[in-house]
Amino acid sequence: MPEASAITVPVPLGDRAYDIHVGRGLLGEAGRRIAALGARAAAIVTDENVGPLYAAALAASLEQNGLRTATIALPPGEATKSYASLERVCDAVLAAKIERGDLVVALGGGVVGDLAGFAAAVVRRGVRFVQIPTTLLSQVDSSVGGKTGINSRHGKNLVGAFHQPSLVLADTGLLDSLPLREMRAGYAEVVKYGLIDDPAFFDWCEKNWRGVFAGGPERDEAVAQSCRSKAAVVVRDEREDGDRALLNLGHTFGHALERITRYDSARLVHGEGVAIGLAQAFRFSAALGLCDEADARRVEAHLAAVGLPTRLSQVPGGYGTVDDILEAMAQDKKVKGGALTFILVRGIGQSFIARDVPVDRVRAFLQDEITPSRP
Repeated sequence: MPEASAITVPVPLGDRAYDIHVGRGLLGEAGRRIAALGARAAAIVTDENVGPLYAAALAASLEQNGLRTATIALPPGEATKSYASLERVCDAVLAAKIERGDLVVALGGGVVGDLAGFAAAVVRRGVRFVQIPTTLLSQVDSSVGGKTGINSRHGKNLVGAFHQPSLVLADTGLLDSLPLREMRAGYAEVVKYGLIDDPAFFDWCEKNWRGVFAGGPERDEAVAQSCRSKAAVVVRDEREDGDRALLNLGHTFGHALERITRYDSARLVHGEGVAIGLAQAFRFSAALGLCDEADARRVEAHLAAVGLPTRLSQVPGGYGTVDDILEAMAQDKKVKGGALTFILVRGIGQSFIARDVPVDRVRAFLQDEITPSRP
């Protein structure tokens, strides 16, 4: 069987360095590539949507390459990122007799990756793990960089650990069966990388987004370039003490909306919250006089052309009050000393960290978002 063509993106983190492989057909090579890491056993963590499609083939590939396997399947959805699910995965990994030299393999989207990675970080005080992301969102964002965790009733991703994977296999062919809504949600994170510090990539996205959705070579390039962008930031700031916070562009608004909707994916998925948040970050920056309104309109127009929401009014079931949004923001991980921190922009590809943003300015902006002065 010929080897799948892949783009390799290195993440040079010293003794925690690893490679991200991007391309079609990589799932079929997973056993060979994972066996090269030297483990004797692997616990596959997946969900009840992805598992029936790919888990048996992955387990067979691993076993053919000499690894003993066990599979743990969880309910799909954001609600699975919980203490109860963490306990279930940890106990199942231990029951599978996974030792520190063995592996946890996350097969699924961001929920599975975050949860499995956190379990790997804490079982036996840390075992190795591999990411096989199956959604566009997880391929370009959550599978890279080592941020793992679960949600708390106080907010999203507030309990977790930094734990780098040993390998990431992003099989872009798996995205062919992804629902359009999930593709759009993942695409919001692709666009984000251009908006942070790469205006040329945003230009590329405007011209090539249809190819990304259609599954042409543009898809591999979009995933690979997103991974390159994230890897570069992670290498500079692995534990989010500085520049890595820029990756949260749009997330202060987006996470607040997810909390308000109680992580109900029927109402709002993460990428949709991010899309609204990206548009709001640009509109807020324009309202503060930091960037040109034309840039804000351009960003909103591109997100809308792809089919993503950009306004609070597009949140199904409502978004609460201004006070509800501010309270949700106050639980964000980027809050320090009670002051709100935002990632704002001076233009497309010119993001920066804005600390101590006055709450009254945020309140006034949100009030304008709810009751705009013009259609």
